Amino acid sequence: MSIIKELQQLSESLEGTLLYDDLHKTLYSTDASVYRIRPKAVAVPKTKEDISKLIRFAAQHHISITPRTAGTSLAGQTVGDGIVVDVSKNFTKILSFDPIKKTVTVQPGVIRDELNLFLKPYGVFFGPNTSTSNRCMIGGMVGNNSSGTTSIRYGVTRDKIVEVKGLLSNGSDVVFNEITSAGFIEKTKGDALENKIYKAIYKELSDEATQREIIKEFPKPEIHRRNTGYAVDILLKSDLFGGTEPTINLGKLLCGSEGTLAFTTEITLKVDDLPPVHNIMVVAHYHSIQESLESVVVAMKHHLYTCEMIDDTILDCTKTSREHKKNRFFLVGEPKAIMMFEVASDDLEDAENQANALVADLEKNNFGYALVKIYGADIDKVNELRKAGLGLLGSIVGDDKAADSIEDTAVELSDLPNYIAEFSAMMKRHGQEAIYYAHAGAGELHLRPVLNLKKKEDLVLFRTIATDVAILVKKYRGSLSGEHGDGIVRGEFIPFMIGETNYELLKRIKLAFDPNSVLNIGKIVNALKMDENHRVISGRVEPDIKTFQDFSDSLGILRAAEKCNGSGDCRKLPSAGGSMCPSYRATKNEKETTRARANALREYLTYSEKENKFDQKELYEVFELCVSCKACASECPSNVDVATLKAEFLYQYQKANGFSTRNKIFANNARLNKLGSIFPAMTNFMVNQPLVKKSMGIAAERKVPLLAKKTFRSWYNSNHLKLKKDNYSNGKVYLFCDEFTNYYDVSVGIDAFELLTKLDYEVVLVNHEESGRAYLSKGFLEEAKKIANTNVTVFKDLITEETPLIGIEPSAILTFRDEYIRLADDKPEAEKLAKNVFTIEEFFKREIVSQNITSDSFSDLKKEIKIHGHCHQKSLSTVEATFAMLNLPENNLVTIYNSGCCGMAGSFGYEKEHYQVSMQMGEDTLFPKVRGTAASVAISAAGTSCRHQIFDGTNREAQHPVTILKSCLK
Repeated sequence: MSIIKELQQLSESLEGTLLYDDLHKTLYSTDASVYRIRPKAVAVPKTKEDISKLIRFAAQHHISITPRTAGTSLAGQTVGDGIVVDVSKNFTKILSFDPIKKTVTVQPGVIRDELNLFLKPYGVFFGPNTSTSNRCMIGGMVGNNSSGTTSIRYGVTRDKIVEVKGLLSNGSDVVFNEITSAGFIEKTKGDALENKIYKAIYKELSDEATQREIIKEFPKPEIHRRNTGYAVDILLKSDLFGGTEPTINLGKLLCGSEGTLAFTTEITLKVDDLPPVHNIMVVAHYHSIQESLESVVVAMKHHLYTCEMIDDTILDCTKTSREHKKNRFFLVGEPKAIMMFEVASDDLEDAENQANALVADLEKNNFGYALVKIYGADIDKVNELRKAGLGLLGSIVGDDKAADSIEDTAVELSDLPNYIAEFSAMMKRHGQEAIYYAHAGAGELHLRPVLNLKKKEDLVLFRTIATDVAILVKKYRGSLSGEHGDGIVRGEFIPFMIGETNYELLKRIKLAFDPNSVLNIGKIVNALKMDENHRVISGRVEPDIKTFQDFSDSLGILRAAEKCNGSGDCRKLPSAGGSMCPSYRATKNEKETTRARANALREYLTYSEKENKFDQKELYEVFELCVSCKACASECPSNVDVATLKAEFLYQYQKANGFSTRNKIFANNARLNKLGSIFPAMTNFMVNQPLVKKSMGIAAERKVPLLAKKTFRSWYNSNHLKLKKDNYSNGKVYLFCDEFTNYYDVSVGIDAFELLTKLDYEVVLVNHEESGRAYLSKGFLEEAKKIANTNVTVFKDLITEETPLIGIEPSAILTFRDEYIRLADDKPEAEKLAKNVFTIEEFFKREIVSQNITSDSFSDLKKEIKIHGHCHQKSLSTVEATFAMLNLPENNLVTIYNSGCCGMAGSFGYEKEHYQVSMQMGEDTLFPKVRGTAASVAISAAGTSCRHQIFDGTNREAQHPVTILKSCLK
């Protein structure tokens, strides 16, 4: 029987899902590492019994099972050629919490930050804190023995293990927890696989020669962050094996084993009391890497909670990051490196004294040319910049990338300056200047050379540098992995790092746990080669991909997709804030992530042999639920703009397969509305008839927006001369008459005109084209390009800093600053024009700062307002501008909803097949917040789609901020 038929039969026996189509095998062939291995299938189990069936199937067919949660592994632990088992969707429950013992039991798919949200009301938290904490999962943290920024104070994941429940390599249940030495001996009796495991470990570690070899060759015990091979050195603490402790817990052996010994299904963890409430961060600025590292030895004499480093390469990447430019506020000059030292106390005065003592000590030793103290919420901003380090490195343009071959070395803290000095000298011999960042206080820096792995000579250097670093780490008796694990990238070096004798021991332990070679084969023992199975083929001929849009800023669309390094920021949930990625939040399917879309595009553009490489049904499937919200353009630290990629894909795909009637209708919405506006009442009646909606593929639950009785342009033509004054103290502005305001939201256009006029601005509308937003959303790029060219021509000689162009609908006006740059033939003029194009909220904020608009024009009546930001506004502009605008009246009480995408996204939410997921997007954050808002509170939403979605989801009327502000005029 073929493997496909076998997989079909297996699929029918599972409660969960088994996927073996080309798309899913593509999406799960990579993680956050440099590796690409296509699995035979991807399983999304629902129950523990599903996992047991998968393990037994794998054993029967001699294939591997690779456990996976968020897939943010940096060493290739979560890729394999068998069945990848993704527990991130269904194994997400917090099962129990014991406030007396301070323990919590979770399934492996629980996100670290979500767990701490649950624990916070009880005054406790789970300490290990990775840079991926808003999407990484406890199962992965156990598999890797994760640690993160707080390890110097709260330890690593292994320190927190109380109990691990799971399945062994034959599918049988197992529980590993703390037992007495006598209990351990009792476990060696019997013939079950569990008994054989205890028997093998007892036999191996009871030997005194083995104990001596482990103590001699394993990393120094003073290095708390060490993940080299299996943690057999930890087991030597037991009095069974020459130590003093009367108990032993094999769960600690599983921690860091990367899913190669058992498949974890439940984890019980110790938790700590919440950190002190007052914290202060001292950010020290340095002229050299070496100086920054030498200062750590001094700083760590203080009671630090974090001690983190960022070098200038990462800091430079933040300059071009839409999301992280604002987090650079604390920087003084252009440091070669910064250190982030954090102190904390329950007493604010004590925290201040600690910070001052730290500063004084650094100054006394002449460390740092600037020492900046950071307080409160600003500390979170600095930490977010640090957490984005890996993703930011992905934004480097071109094929040279910060390659993970030496990512994770750790040495004893006192050895760190000398180790890095030797490391830097070694890198110079290789013609390299590495990137340095992360956990200096723990003796661990993330070190990355910059390599082009598409070049054969750089692939050779990839191995050469890794080998030289392993030799250097061994010299200091350090750990080649501090927290990210061995995986594929470091697995080959384990025999050298711990000695062949100890390596043979690890192989025998693996054999005892997994006699049939089922669990995550090719990791830790018998590791795959570190310079094979890469995402990119070394020495390849770069595919020549012709695109309609200009992707020169990324050196082509393929490199734009390749910027995604798999760090998985797009998998964060609503509680983490932001909007990326709304369709993933609604479905929890990997297929709907920004990462999946970039990976799929990279895969098919690279490997497809079709003349039109975009002509792939798999690409259509992966892009289908992308709502082009643009959140990824700012929130993805690598700035992977999937909305732009999708527009190009749709254009190229539809060129080959035709444009559907419905897409033509939605794309040509403005032109059809122009006709419909001749008899608006008749049009409104017709488009909302059930048969008409059904024929157009519009959800029956939706009401099609109604055309206004008169267009905004008609109103302007009839009224602007009557309202014209001789002089306007605030000058002239051009108002963009977008297609949504013109046909549907005419009252908002009138409000904008009247508000600006009363504030003494001359408001001018000129003849121009629509924005082209509808064409862009449906991939009609040729039509969008004509519009862009026309509008650039119309406005290029009219718009200046003194006479700006302002727009009411965010998605329409922001095309000038975004898509027009890629589409317009006259790119320099488009870029010049874009500098003086503003959303109306941005314009108001600018004028408030210039004091051209003051609160004197507005009433002092009390009004409470909640703001929901449009996705494009949040990505390409700022919701803070709306906040500033609506705060003009002195007694307005304004707050911004922490809400993601509303889910309507233009035509997306009207399409019948997308209606349910559209409403789920709204339910994720926005709808509950609106329902919880008192009826007396005004709800502000700049986007026309947002306002319709809020009404459909909550039966509440939202208003454009212009309308709300106009109502506040005296």
